[in-house]
Amino acid sequence: MSTAETKHPMTPVTVAAVLLAALLHAAWNAIAHGITDRLLGFALIGLGGMVPTLPLLFVVGPPPREAWPFLTASVLAHLVYFGLLMASYRSGEFGQVYPLARGTAPWVVALVGVTLLGETVSVPHLLGVLAVSAGLMTLVFAGGRPSRARPAALLFAFATGLAIAAYTVVDAYGVRFTRDPLGYITWIMVLQGPVFFLVAVFIHRGRLFARLEPVWKVGLAGGAISAAAYGIVLWAQLSGALAGVAALRETSIVFAALLGGLLFKERFGAVRVAASVIVVSGVLLLAT
Repeated sequence: MSTAETKHPMTPVTVAAVLLAALLHAAWNAIAHGITDRLLGFALIGLGGMVPTLPLLFVVGPPPREAWPFLTASVLAHLVYFGLLMASYRSGEFGQVYPLARGTAPWVVALVGVTLLGETVSVPHLLGVLAVSAGLMTLVFAGGRPSRARPAALLFAFATGLAIAAYTVVDAYGVRFTRDPLGYITWIMVLQGPVFFLVAVFIHRGRLFARLEPVWKVGLAGGAISAAAYGIVLWAQLSGALAGVAALRETSIVFAALLGGLLFKERFGAVRVAASVIVVSGVLLLAT
């Protein structure tokens, strides 16, 4: 099975679909913005992604035996990603660690795809990937220069970006192998969904229901939107445009900044404007 990009892999439909997924990704992050207990937040997001997909098990059926290595690797990479993201949040500010994590993933995916997996990327698309990554990483400075007192936060953020790149590559090959994005996303959500909730049950014990009461609706809604967003990305990866899809998906940070300004009255600022211009330039290159 060839995994190389065709001459024009990023069709307008693919670009529009991934941008919609990025908007949905930003939306569920905005929805979950008020859940201060990060473990509980990830637990609810996991359940919210799992519950709507459970009925689909009767439609998609069991995955082929050959797909289980991809599913296992994907679930493990996602769980590592969530764990590293929580560690990043505890040791640094969201506005600095998250852009670094999301901005790291596209160029790592492109590097792995070209050097190790035989992907071919045109020069404009490669420049587009690098522009999107550069624009997103510029957002690290939107809240000022990162403090030297918290280098661990930046290390955790970079490791988070590597975990994102890992599950992106695994899932791209997994969904191309199965040719069934609905079945693939269903089994990922079902397998990883309960893990952090079980951890939350163990840690919070008798206090769990009291902590859940004010946030469970928000968390479950965010999880359902998250599953929809990633399902769209998996469908888009069937095109073979691995690096381009990975870069476009991360434009969710720009959407998140826009939503922050509209919903939470957060200041957009000159750095965010500059970063957005760079990202949009990258998107235009990817759409050519």
